[in-house]
Amino acid sequence: MWTDAQKDLDIQLQREREEFLQPDKDRVEAFKMLAASYIKYMQIFRNLETAHDRLIHRQKRMVIRQVLDGVIGRILEIKKEMVELENSEFHYIDNILEDLKLLPEDIEVPIPRYFIKEKLEVLQQREKILDQILLDAGLQTQVMKKPVKVMTFEEAIKMIQVAERARQGRCRAAFMKQIYLEEKRERQTKLQVQMGPSPDAAATCIQKVWRGYIQRKKTEKMRGEEMIFLGMSLPPHLKAMNISQMHAGQVNALEVEVQERHEEVFIKDKLRETEGLDIKETLQDQISQCFIECRHIIGKFPDYPTEEAGGSMAILSQKTPEQEEEEGWKMAPSNFLSIMEEGNSQYKAIWQNRGEGWDFLQDHDPELIKEEKREEVEEEIRVQVDELMQQKLENLKLAVDGEKSDKQKKGRKSEKKKKTTMRKKIPEVEEDLTPDRTIDSLYRELVEEGLLIKAKTVNLSDYVGEYSYLGTTLRQVDIEPMPSLADVRQLIALYGILPLGSQTVHEKAPLVKALLLAGPAGVGKKTLVHAICTETGANLFNLSASNIAGKYPGKNGLQMMLHMVLKVAKQLQPSVVWIGETEKIFSKAAPKAEETNPKRLEKILPKFLKALKAQDRVLLVGTTNRPFDANVKSFCKVYQKIILIPRPDYASRFVLWKHIILQNGGAITNLLNISCLAKVSDGFTQGHIIQAVQAVLSELRLLQMTRKPLRTAEFMTSLARQDPVYKEEEETFKAWYAKTPLGKARIKALADSEKAEKGKVSKANFSQEQNSMARNRVKGLLKLVVPSSSSVSTSRSILAKKSLLDGSDAPGGDPAREWGESDSVFEFGERDWGLSPEVPSTGSSPYNRL
Repeated sequence: MWTDAQKDLDIQLQREREEFLQPDKDRVEAFKMLAASYIKYMQIFRNLETAHDRLIHRQKRMVIRQVLDGVIGRILEIKKEMVELENSEFHYIDNILEDLKLLPEDIEVPIPRYFIKEKLEVLQQREKILDQILLDAGLQTQVMKKPVKVMTFEEAIKMIQVAERARQGRCRAAFMKQIYLEEKRERQTKLQVQMGPSPDAAATCIQKVWRGYIQRKKTEKMRGEEMIFLGMSLPPHLKAMNISQMHAGQVNALEVEVQERHEEVFIKDKLRETEGLDIKETLQDQISQCFIECRHIIGKFPDYPTEEAGGSMAILSQKTPEQEEEEGWKMAPSNFLSIMEEGNSQYKAIWQNRGEGWDFLQDHDPELIKEEKREEVEEEIRVQVDELMQQKLENLKLAVDGEKSDKQKKGRKSEKKKKTTMRKKIPEVEEDLTPDRTIDSLYRELVEEGLLIKAKTVNLSDYVGEYSYLGTTLRQVDIEPMPSLADVRQLIALYGILPLGSQTVHEKAPLVKALLLAGPAGVGKKTLVHAICTETGANLFNLSASNIAGKYPGKNGLQMMLHMVLKVAKQLQPSVVWIGETEKIFSKAAPKAEETNPKRLEKILPKFLKALKAQDRVLLVGTTNRPFDANVKSFCKVYQKIILIPRPDYASRFVLWKHIILQNGGAITNLLNISCLAKVSDGFTQGHIIQAVQAVLSELRLLQMTRKPLRTAEFMTSLARQDPVYKEEEETFKAWYAKTPLGKARIKALADSEKAEKGKVSKANFSQEQNSMARNRVKGLLKLVVPSSSSVSTSRSILAKKSLLDGSDAPGGDPAREWGESDSVFEFGERDWGLSPEVPSTGSSPYNRL
């Protein structure tokens, strides 16, 4: 699988070098090219993730992980380009999937399993600490027990009597059964004594046991020989050796990590002893050569870079003026293409043709560790070389140019720089207001105040929804389709889960700091927030208006609260900051009291987002079911990405009904029409369906299911008690989304395309009108010109002269057609010029003399 994925990646990288460097004016063709690359990268991503999860070899996993991060980042970059091309977060590429013979499941975004596996122990420890803090604060009980029903004294005595009588009845039945078996055994014994033993019966019994034993041995032997023949089992002499190896591996399982660490340290020390002097001399020669070349080109020795600037590494990486002139301008490359190319070349150089038949234990390769440690040793030696070469450079300057070191000047400059930096004001949110407090104390305080909560264990795959198969068809007839739940699930994975799960991806991919989930009540917005935390192992901070009401009052208290949240979220990243009912923060209504006013977060949230850098894996997620109550301008200023979650369509409802009924212990039979339920529940959300199913499938109903199967009418009765999402509310959401920046851009792009199409149509109509007008003028001219005594030849000459004057071809519009004797002018005149066939053939015309 790894080999196939690397081959596909190599082909895709070659294709990008050929196609993506050339500008494409056609936006539709550019989008198709991007969509095809997106699908291909998604398939590579899936194969690489599976290979990374299955492989045991640590060094192979490191190479795959590097390429995997590059592929994830490239997918996010392509997604950004697709959004900018279509001005929409949702793309409908079912026609491309059909051409590639793929299913919608093939482009489902897989969640890498190493997001959780690599830090499983840390997450488990953090969960224990959180449970303990909640238990100490009284916010959570240790064991959730069912409430005990209070009984009267008479009821208790009656229950004890019933249980005791039942116990006595069971004991009496067991005693009577024992007596019956003893009497039966005695009767059989007396009968055998009277008749005597039967030799045939005894021989048959012995034969049966022996033949069964022999046959089992033969079958076991034949099965073993067959497994050895198929190569699925080892021969006996190798099997004994393998058992001993497995036993040794089990004994030393706990010592593997310690041995690897000791071996790495040993290899590093050995490299320092054997190759340290050679590395040092090589670095000194390279730096000295750079000094000489620089003086030869510039006329003086360069200044030695400081340790912060990179030291000698900066000198060796500098290019001469000739090299800079030769390169010229190039298109800025992707942040992840270089990562993928490096991983691909590493695979080709090391792992592609590597024979591993001997490596049964999938152990590490010492030579590869040497290559890694050689770089570390070189960096350590480089620090020592920098000190020596800096002194050597000063001596060269003094001996050759007679210059002295400018340490004092540099010192003055640095003092000035320090003064200027001190003048800069630190933002309020970034200023450390708690320098004397530990992260543990801040974590405990946020948990006790209810700002840091425990996320529910919900996977993204639990958000069930089907793909929309009519998106492309609807857009072709200028109808904007509503997104499907599968599209929403993909956006949550792309914008929320993948960047939070990988540090490399978050730093270099297009940065998304804030995400808004808007949709009617019950569509699963909170479920998606908890799914992001579950899939990435992120902490969940709840800054909803109802949760922070009365906590940390005043401006200073609000500033302290956000500072604590930001400090803990950065330290224990990844983290998700959730704001429920976020429209209240940006509402147009008049503010209430200061302590309970949700609008107090409106001005400080942009500062909070500004304090988040690319290296901080912190995501702000807002949820709302009434976004039209908020001020659109300030709303969209905070939330960078807006995902509109609609009510489920028919296909999603069909899958939802089936999934929820089975999840709650129900059974689907022929008496339960799922298609009917999906049709009737049009307008109802996932929350409504869950409530209807849970209301029907009580404990008593589940017990009765074997003799009384579920019927469609049971769920309809429960569903009818709830209010659906009406069409007017859905249109309100659409109208609000059209006011967002991306919605406006989409509408403008559609209007521009319509104008362009109308312009093409008007040009075509104008040319047709001109042709018809010219024909009408010619008809009138010929009616006036052709006299009643004109002949066939006269009419032919007139038409020929007319065609020469206006540059037209022969009648009929065929330039290749010639005037022949058999061609009748009147036929052409009837068809094209409107001439009458009843023209006399006698007489002459003044036009003949021309």
